[in-house]
Amino acid sequence: MTSISPSEAPPAAVPHASQAGLAVMSVAALGIVFGDIGTSPLYTLKTVFAALGGDATPARILGVLSLVIWTLFLVTTIKYVIVAMSIDNDGEGGILALMSLLGVKQYKRPAIVAAGLLGAALIYGDGAITPAISVLSALEGLDIAAPTLKPYILPAAIVILILLFAVQPLGTSRIGAAFGPIMAFWFVSIGALGLWGIAQHPGVLAAINPRYGLELLFSNGPQGFLVLGGIFLCVTGAEALYADMGHFGPRPIRVTWSWIVFPSLVMNYAGQSAIALEGASTADNIFYRLCPAPLLIPLVVLATVATIIASQSIITGAFSMTRQAIQLGWLPRVRITQTSDKGYGQIYVGSVNWLLMIVTLGLTLFFGKSDNLAAAYGIAVSLTMLMTSVLLFIAMREIWHWNAVVSGLVAGLFLVVDAAFVAANSLKIAEGGYVPLVLAAIVFGIMQIWHRGSVAVAQSLSQAPVSVSEFLADLQARHVPRVPGTAVFLTRTGSGVPPVMIWHLQHNRALHERVLVLSAITEARPWVDAAERLSVTKEGDNFWRATARYGFMERPDIPHLLEEAQQKGCSLLLDDVTYYVGHESVVHREGGAPLPRWQEALFAAMARNASHVTDYFRLPDNRVVEIGRQVAI
Repeated sequence: MTSISPSEAPPAAVPHASQAGLAVMSVAALGIVFGDIGTSPLYTLKTVFAALGGDATPARILGVLSLVIWTLFLVTTIKYVIVAMSIDNDGEGGILALMSLLGVKQYKRPAIVAAGLLGAALIYGDGAITPAISVLSALEGLDIAAPTLKPYILPAAIVILILLFAVQPLGTSRIGAAFGPIMAFWFVSIGALGLWGIAQHPGVLAAINPRYGLELLFSNGPQGFLVLGGIFLCVTGAEALYADMGHFGPRPIRVTWSWIVFPSLVMNYAGQSAIALEGASTADNIFYRLCPAPLLIPLVVLATVATIIASQSIITGAFSMTRQAIQLGWLPRVRITQTSDKGYGQIYVGSVNWLLMIVTLGLTLFFGKSDNLAAAYGIAVSLTMLMTSVLLFIAMREIWHWNAVVSGLVAGLFLVVDAAFVAANSLKIAEGGYVPLVLAAIVFGIMQIWHRGSVAVAQSLSQAPVSVSEFLADLQARHVPRVPGTAVFLTRTGSGVPPVMIWHLQHNRALHERVLVLSAITEARPWVDAAERLSVTKEGDNFWRATARYGFMERPDIPHLLEEAQQKGCSLLLDDVTYYVGHESVVHREGGAPLPRWQEALFAAMARNASHVTDYFRLPDNRVVEIGRQVAI
């Protein structure tokens, strides 16, 4: 690929956009970035008041609100919006991008890589729970508006979730434009409802004083600490702000958070707390108690749409993270479909979509209510945030070159807050918190086995390379015919004659007149400049070696790349190209096997079912020759 098209280019220029462009990007960010955290008022205070056992005294209500406000401020505003989003990997954010920057790009540090991968695996667990708890919480407003509809809440949630996953193959390019305005209306609505609640009991604003939150934590025994597990739900979407930075750049996200999302959330939480102080029941979903009765059904509809948008963001985020993990070599290749030419992020990963759907529907049916799901929600995200804080500390020292004291004070604050939330959420493991941990353990195990198996295959295939000059001299000495046309051999080797070419010669006893040996390397940065994309050297008569470099956010396009190779001096016949790729079948090696037998079997199964290399490199099916070989590991 000679260059990145405008639709695929990294958004480095976003922070310098015009005011009009900034406004458009900010509205778009509302629909993509803030769906998860923006719908958290539906279930956060309801879960917290349930943890208090119905004993919501005025002091406790003010304490809860104080903890929510300061959690939003410290975790989301300070840690993510200000600090984390200032540490990017060539414009990309998120724990995988940060892991790549620190654990691969800077040094070879397996502990940092493991922390980043575990954090990414935990996000998959969260991704299965978010749609279930969000949609259920929205629909449970029907129980207040029309109690007779209560039996239909769970079936309706199942139908909505099935439809949500079923439309994913269509892509979000058409409906994505509507996401921003809908979420803007959502935030305006919840902010207005919050102001209405505050007007009934303005004294609730005293909760901005952190003293109320600290008194709740330290004056109520174990119950005060348990409340943190529910409080944490108000920031469960904060990690998405950092992960989605590559789509919009930091400025639109910061502007939207500071001027729209954060004020709306604080007002709504304050409004819910205010009517609780006025005596409103906290036994059910107090979010809907804020709404005047005539507007309750419209609010349920709006909330349902908002949670669908939030769920959509989680699903597409899982697609993007899967592609990053594949590019970095931690997951097997799966079929990735580009659903729009308007943006690189518009992709569909069928295997991830249907697996997420199965797990999400299973969780919805198993837990049945958002109250029950709340116990399973939070532990995965809190652990991911804790690992992000550790990586941020390293980044402060090595990227920003802060001294140990300043880095320790800033990151230490994040670590203390995150550790408290992890500890509080860990007490919910037996009640359902084990679900995302089990899911994360499965994903993390798959990543580790795939990577170890890939390394074992590469080591097994490694051999003393045959020099090109010796190879060509041998061809001439044996009078091996050079047939018309161009052969492109894809290989991992960086020097000498690739094994796939030797296998080809052994089987066909002929070689094309023009030969290009091509290695595609994925680097630990999201984007590679067009000038650095391709390097070509001539190693013999009509024999060239090329190395193509791609970032982990880019998709290789080998036919397009050959056009640039031709411009760099390769006299290739582009209308007569045959691509040769090797296909390794994994078999067991007796004695000294690098993987346990069960891991080897799992790796072999993943390798058999991985997406074809033809799809990955965008090779034309009718011009690819695949040469098979057994590899013992």
